[in-house]
Amino acid sequence: MIVAPTRKGTTMARTTKTEGTFTDEERAAMQEHAAEVKRTRGTKGTKAEKAAADAAAVEAKIAEMPQPDRGLAERIHRIALEVAPDLAPKLWYGMPAYYKDGKAAFFFQDAAKFKARYATLGFQDSAALDDGTFWPTSWAITPEFSEADEATVADLIRRAVA
Repeated sequence: MIVAPTRKGTTMARTTKTEGTFTDEERAAMQEHAAEVKRTRGTKGTKAEKAAADAAAVEAKIAEMPQPDRGLAERIHRIALEVAPDLAPKLWYGMPAYYKDGKAAFFFQDAAKFKARYATLGFQDSAALDDGTFWPTSWAITPEFSEADEATVADLIRRAVA
């Protein structure tokens, strides 16, 4: 336990352990995000050079994924760039994400990242998927992901960035 001073000169105890609060996978994702922010802030060059470095980092992260996640991520990446070429691929908490106007619109979370039984395609609140009073914001993706599913994802991405 660390005793930290407060504004009025009194002390307040705080713990340094995060066990029970975050899983090892969640802590790793936060560390990846911190490294991403540090890398981005330290990158010099033009906007186009930074965008190319971000896109290369996404492709490298996808290449590191085990199968079948890698194949799914490659397909989502291809669809995203075909449907909305103006999106900016960039890592977000160690996951491939696709940005519009500086905000993450959607991301691909591989199953291995959090030891889940399926990969996930998730959409942020900036995505224009509103449909009535409630709507899904993430989809489970299994290795059986079909061409029909690809068409559905393409439509979701079009709607999300419209």
